Parts: sequence; structure tokens; C-alpha cells
Amino acid sequence: MDELDTRLIMALKRNARASLSELAGILGVTRSTVRVRLEKLVQRGEIAGFTVLTRSDVRPDPVRGLMMLEIAGRGADRVIRSLQRLPEVRAVHSTNGTWDLIAEVGTDTLEHFDQVLSTIRRLDSVTRSETNLLLSTRR
Repeated sequence: MDELDTRLIMALKRNARASLSELAGILGVTRSTVRVRLEKLVQRGEIAGFTVLTRSDVRPDPVRGLMMLEIAGRGADRVIRSLQRLPEVRAVHSTNGTWDLIAEVGTDTLEHFDQVLSTIRRLDSVTRSETNLLLSTRR
């Protein structure tokens, strides 16, 4: 990937619906150059797909946090399924080190956040947890 490919990807990240003409204008190249570069980026797997963000995807939760979880035995799959059923759990990550899973949690109030944490702590196989509130996001 060269500098033009990087600039093309950045332009698409800002507006994935930009036309070839718009992208060509932004990048200072021809439409055919943009089309060829875009096709090659997709073929090489540099661009893995295109998606749509809905209002709920970008909705900021006033209270957000990361909950690290230790899971007893082989209960991780069961805990992951339980976490995925909770609408307040935005993502579940497996990890290495002290913690087995990290759950991203988002709610409208601290009280609601506390209720979700209590629900998660009561799941079978969850033996220990630690939660950090996210105060701000820089990027």
C-alpha cells in the first residue's frame, strides 16, 4: 500500500458513499485511477468490506465501561452467550493474561450500569471481575 492508497482509505472512512468523481477530486487523481486502486485494495483484502452505521451504532452511551472477567473452568462459551444476550453489552473480547474476557458495557445512567454489572457478576462461572469506567474517548 502506498500513500495514495492510504489517502483513499482515509477518504472512504470519512465518507464511504463518496462517488468516484468526489474521491478523485479529493485525491487529485482521475476517476479511473480511483476505480483501479479501489478494485485492487478489495482484491488484496486491504478493504475487507463496506458497511452502514445506524443511529444506534453511533449513539453515545452516557455511562460506558470495560468489565474484565475471570471465568472458572470451561464456562467461557456459556458466559459469552449470556453476555451477548444483554443489550447493554456492546462487545465481548477474549483476551490473555489475568482476565479471560472483557465486556464493553454502555448504559444511560450509573444506576443502570450498576444493575448490569450485578447481573454479569451473578452469571455461573464468573469468579472475579474488575470494571473501569471510560471517562473520555480521544479517537
